[in-house]
Amino acid sequence: MELAQFFARHPRVALAFSGGCDSAYLLYAAKKHAAQVCAYYVKTAFQPAFELEDAKRLAQQLQAPMKVLELDVLGDGRVAANPKDRCYHCKRAMFARLKQEAERDGLRVLIDGTNASDDAADRPGMVALRELEVLSPLRLCGITKDRVRALSKEAGLFTWDKPAYACLATRIPTGTPIQQQTLSQVEAAEEALRRLGFSDLRVRVGEQAAKLQLKADQMAKAVELRERILEELSPYFDQVLLDLEAR
Repeated sequence: MELAQFFARHPRVALAFSGGCDSAYLLYAAKKHAAQVCAYYVKTAFQPAFELEDAKRLAQQLQAPMKVLELDVLGDGRVAANPKDRCYHCKRAMFARLKQEAERDGLRVLIDGTNASDDAADRPGMVALRELEVLSPLRLCGITKDRVRALSKEAGLFTWDKPAYACLATRIPTGTPIQQQTLSQVEAAEEALRRLGFSDLRVRVGEQAAKLQLKADQMAKAVELRERILEELSPYFDQVLLDLEAR
């Protein structure tokens, strides 16, 4: 099946929009092929500010309607406790909220940007998507991540080479309760590193220490900028470590 065929069957859709590469291309395709699409961004404590800004920028570029929905995920004890199935509970809450809003707007088909490269066995949140009957057009049409990037570049979308970004909650070890302060520290630290020229990075936390996970080609730069990194991250963490296993 082609995306054009999917949208011919489902001409009015609500899109779970993250501002990432996959959902960005799906919004482009929906604008091209569907009769009506609205993008819904669910804002939680787990998304950094730049994700929302990217989402707004892309929606504006495509002249697509976009709604921002607020959700207090840390108010759900099953999420805040950070168990192994945290992602399931978080996705369930986010998509239930999104589905409720979309149905209120008269859009009963909910889609997301899961692609054919995503491993369902490694993504517990996908169970929640199935339970809520969320459709994944990219996956249904056999479109892989590499293909999404190629198509996005061809379409002129600035998100074509945007690195995949896991939510801030993934920086905290499973079983360690998630607190807003910790999430804010991680976001600030990662933003500081981006200002220093690093990209596609993670700052993982534990015992007031930050463990930096960088691409192999950025390791030497981290050593070169060691003192600057320590200075930038000292307001947030007592200790800064470099993970020598590259991302």
